[in-house]
Amino acid sequence: MERPAARLLTMLELLQSRPRLTGPELAGELAVEPRTVRRYVATLQEMGIPVEATRGRVGGYRLRPGFRLPPLMFSDDEALGLTVALLFSRAFGGIATQEPVERALAKIERVLPAALTERVAAVRDAVLVATPDYPLDGGAPDPLVLATLCQAVLSQRRCWFRYLRRDGEDSAREVDPYGIVALGGRWYLHGWCHMRQDTRTFRIDRARRVDVLSQTFTRPADLDVAAEVAASLALARGTWEAVFDVAAPVTEVRQVVPAQFAVAEELADGTARLRCAVENLDWLAWRLAAIPWPVTIVAPDELRAALHRLADNAHELAVRGAAP
Repeated sequence: MERPAARLLTMLELLQSRPRLTGPELAGELAVEPRTVRRYVATLQEMGIPVEATRGRVGGYRLRPGFRLPPLMFSDDEALGLTVALLFSRAFGGIATQEPVERALAKIERVLPAALTERVAAVRDAVLVATPDYPLDGGAPDPLVLATLCQAVLSQRRCWFRYLRRDGEDSAREVDPYGIVALGGRWYLHGWCHMRQDTRTFRIDRARRVDVLSQTFTRPADLDVAAEVAASLALARGTWEAVFDVAAPVTEVRQVVPAQFAVAEELADGTARLRCAVENLDWLAWRLAAIPWPVTIVAPDELRAALHRLADNAHELAVRGAAP
């Protein structure tokens, strides 16, 4: 059963969202008797909230015109959940998000009840953030850049921005933004690049000085932006392009080989063919050795040599120190 305090908050939210409500309407929304509604009105008035009662054919209850409450109210669980999410963002969101996250945390913690503040402090003080040995470069976009790009995506309007490529080259891009994807600790924009005259995927943490232009576009029908981003990452420029078959259905292979690692297609016999671009074939050989189904190398032959090296190393490790 809903507690009276919760019903009071619900009633207050109803009065904020509608210009006027009758007693029977409020009673129906709250599932209470009309006399209980009158008691709730009196309680709100005692708390200093100006609920006005009007009589007549269009009578009912309303908040005094011009009265505004703080726009958000959270339960203890909601406030704790939001705070934990902000703490997580502070730990893993990157430099670009630190200042706004710190400000938001400070505002929330100032208004939390003492008991809840203790729970939040316990989470904050108990969790240790370890720095990975090989951290991602970048990863956190500028919040204003991200918000502007989101606006362009939703309004289907072309955007302009400066973009720093992986090789350090700075360029100006005009892009029809099809969608934004968060994947593997980074944020990506996928769309039609007018400079390249082709679809491209951009890391948003490398974008700056974004403007939304007046030109509009129509997003391609049935476009799977997340799949396109994953495929573009799998086939990003590398020294080697590898093709290999796995003796299992694509749906099962995807449980082991993520989409951003390799593009997969189903062959006529129901097995999977995968393609990826990598810089290091020895690394790829190590990954292929962990696949729990038979793997057939299609190309390149140098990948076979890398697998032979891996097998030789594994054999040496297995026999080293073993009893004769």
